[in-house]
Amino acid sequence: MSLLTFAVLGAGPTAAAPEIAPAGAIAAPDGPAQAWLVADMDTGTILAAKNPGGAFAPASTIKVLLAMTVLDHLNPGAAARAAPLHTKVECSCVGLVPGQVYTTRQLLEGLLLVSGNDAATLLADMLGGYRAAIVRMTNKAHALGAGSTTAMSPSGLDGPGWASVTTPRDLGVLFRAALGYPLIAQILRQPSTQFPGRNGYKTIENQNELLARYPGVLGGKTGYTNLAGKTYVGAAQRGNRRLVVVQMKGSGDLYDQAAKLLDWGFASAEVKPS
Repeated sequence: MSLLTFAVLGAGPTAAAPEIAPAGAIAAPDGPAQAWLVADMDTGTILAAKNPGGAFAPASTIKVLLAMTVLDHLNPGAAARAAPLHTKVECSCVGLVPGQVYTTRQLLEGLLLVSGNDAATLLADMLGGYRAAIVRMTNKAHALGAGSTTAMSPSGLDGPGWASVTTPRDLGVLFRAALGYPLIAQILRQPSTQFPGRNGYKTIENQNELLARYPGVLGGKTGYTNLAGKTYVGAAQRGNRRLVVVQMKGSGDLYDQAAKLLDWGFASAEVKPS
């Protein structure tokens, strides 16, 4: 399978055509993800990629899009009461308790740290319901320049004959935008937090293993469904340089590949758009 190395201008309502990188560019390390990219966090320049425009199910990486949509419409202190229907979802779950009141911030922590599908369901209701939430998510993605993205569930879960869809290029655009929200960036860097449980508070821990394994990580989001395989999006910083990495339709240890792609990106000369 061929590796592509090229530059693409950053996020925006209209995307620029890909620009071919200079001849002799060193190919980035391949790995278990069938599609991936590594890009400059600040400019959006894609330094290297494989199948960046391929359409894939995102699994729970789509939750960063839900988080942005939530903060566009809800105050972090807004609260809602969980109902039994919010807990009757396929897990991973943060463990919502019917009758318990949760703030938007608490639900975002459950969403982004432990990929709580129950938290996603309650947040969708706070946005006006399941259908309203996925329409708003899709509109948000398109407004950011991620025009190949369609949300079909707020959590990233899929089912027979239907699934959310995005591309590595789009997912990089979305994650770059998500880190522009101070609260999202803060939550993604938290190793753990206290979350309301049935009997007081409980500790929930960040599922992003790269947080402890890779110095300078700014945050990341994992995902998995049978259809999507393993997915990952994350970002890291060395000195003044920030990079984002996206992996889709993967298997095995995506963290190892992510670390190698980031190392390659930091060691490579930045590709500048003309």
